[in-house]
Amino acid sequence: MRMSPDDHARVAAPIRAAEATTDGEIGVVVSRASDSYQDVVLLWAVALALLPLAFSVAWPRPLLAAAGWFSHWEEPSLRLILLVLAAATAATFLLGYWLCGLTAIRMRLVPEAIKEHRARRRAIMLFRAGTEQRTRSRTGVLLYLSLAEREAEIVADAAIHARAPHECWGEAMAVLIDGLKANRPGEAIAGAVERIGVVLAEHFPHTGSDPNELPDRMIEL
Repeated sequence: MRMSPDDHARVAAPIRAAEATTDGEIGVVVSRASDSYQDVVLLWAVALALLPLAFSVAWPRPLLAAAGWFSHWEEPSLRLILLVLAAATAATFLLGYWLCGLTAIRMRLVPEAIKEHRARRRAIMLFRAGTEQRTRSRTGVLLYLSLAEREAEIVADAAIHARAPHECWGEAMAVLIDGLKANRPGEAIAGAVERIGVVLAEHFPHTGSDPNELPDRMIEL
């Protein structure tokens, strides 16, 4: 899923509209993925590499036959048998690492709890790097969407969180999720931004004294 130029324009408009009603600042970041999950790929590859060993323990004849082929059908030595087993294990590991590394397969192998945790971690990292304490009144909010995991997070400055806890963002998240399920990411994000703006306008109404300190656009990583 890629964000089109129309999606960018569709999201920028409600950001500007929302910030006209509040002293809060809204940042939107869309990422292709929150993590490479190479550790998960490695674990699956190692697990697959154990299959030749397990298979040889249960059914040793194919291993002996393979070793016999390399020994020109003479009685294979123990060293040759172990060498064939090691080669089969290494080949299985490399093949498993390549297969599990394919995006479509990798994302299916990662448990949902890990996806959610790493999307949350990435959102907090981006918030701290690009949003937190960058507004004079400490009223920045980041809407983060990770496309590969289909995970979204809303992270807010302490001043906002004190007045608007996580429960206040439920409607924004619901709109976002519904739009993503319908494969309309631009509309989904724009709708979520509108709901975030409503919450900010309620708790931090526009005074005209707070400058525009965050870009009024969606950032795609």
